[in-house]
Amino acid sequence: MIRFACACILALVAALPVRAAVDIQEVTSPGGIDAWLVESHEIPFVALEIRFQGGASLDAPGKRGAINLMTGLLEEGAGEMDARAFATARDALAASFEFDVYNDALSVSAQFLTENRAAAVDLLRLALTEPRFDEDAVERVRAQVVSAIRSDAKDPDKIASRTFNELAFGDHPYGTPVNGREEDVTALTRADVIEAKSRVMARDRLFVSAVGDITAQELGVLLDDLLAGLPERGAPMPGKAEYRLSGGVTVVPFDTPQSVAVFGHEGIDRDDPDFFVAYVLNGVLGSGGFSSRLMEEVREKRGLTYGVYSYLYPMDHAALMLGQVASANNRVAEAIDVIRAEWASVAQEGITQAELDAVKTYLTGAYPLRFDGNGPIANIMVGMQMQGQGVDYIATRNDRINAVTLSDIRRVAARLLDADALHFVVVGQPVGLETTN
Repeated sequence: MIRFACACILALVAALPVRAAVDIQEVTSPGGIDAWLVESHEIPFVALEIRFQGGASLDAPGKRGAINLMTGLLEEGAGEMDARAFATARDALAASFEFDVYNDALSVSAQFLTENRAAAVDLLRLALTEPRFDEDAVERVRAQVVSAIRSDAKDPDKIASRTFNELAFGDHPYGTPVNGREEDVTALTRADVIEAKSRVMARDRLFVSAVGDITAQELGVLLDDLLAGLPERGAPMPGKAEYRLSGGVTVVPFDTPQSVAVFGHEGIDRDDPDFFVAYVLNGVLGSGGFSSRLMEEVREKRGLTYGVYSYLYPMDHAALMLGQVASANNRVAEAIDVIRAEWASVAQEGITQAELDAVKTYLTGAYPLRFDGNGPIANIMVGMQMQGQGVDYIATRNDRINAVTLSDIRRVAARLLDADALHFVVVGQPVGLETTN
């Protein structure tokens, strides 16, 4: 019955109308933990989002994949409960916990009913502060990670992305996958897992947001109960990731009738004054679906692919502008030529006023649709904090989009887009392509 009640509440949350405004409160717990809160008392339900900045990039030297392995073990037993007992206790509370790790953040997502809040928080606290890391659990999760690594080694998309990152960033953590290489993960010990937790899960890199049936005072007490037991400081953040690639092509032979290409060059930092202009620009160039320039030129006019796209990828220690395309082996070289040509065309000539008006309409109209429940709102808010945005960002974001002018676009296109700097990593058996520098 509890599970059914939770399912009904989740359905109601999803069905709520899009909120015209999000009233964010800045909260500081008695113990000094900062958080953002949106109170919403219509439904007895809370979504809590926690981020630890640094993520998998804080792996110790020679221990790549340790933080990923540790993250997979957080729900595999805590305190006096083994993995089965922990799962049973969580399910009995109709609570949901998710733990994920990326290069720049370790995320904790929790959702629970108001009536079970205290018990759910106690259970989550055990996972965060007293995980067991039992040897049998370590081996079970290690096997899952190794299986994923082996699967990725057969996936052209993953091979292309991994190769691009290796070439771009070398020995920096960004240069290797978050889950590590098979030989790295196989060599990790329980002691490595314990150390990995201490490196990343600390209060000096903590960001928190909450949405739902809870007051600021209640949230402050909850956060101290939940997080006060964490260590004060973690490992130092890694340094800047120097981008090492120049324009050219890298071919990775792979037995497949279709080649996959990941391409890109250096991008733009999120705190750059021109970031919003670049974001709007890319909406026209490659992220606007079937209306984008790349899709029009590569797919619609020439039939070279089912899909091609580009995107801005600002990270904490580097910024890229990337894209991806897949095409038949005997046509991928032509697809690459068209992408380069369109990249250069937009850099030199910009876009039209009609294109700018259309992408603004899309970007501003789609934005409110993201706020479709407590969980998504909490996730957006914690992301805003990590990006250094203020509480007014949601209210002003569309104004920033609408303020972009055609001259802004032309200036930033000339600054950002460099067809000669584009590097293509092609996985497959491409006809007429070979590795160049």
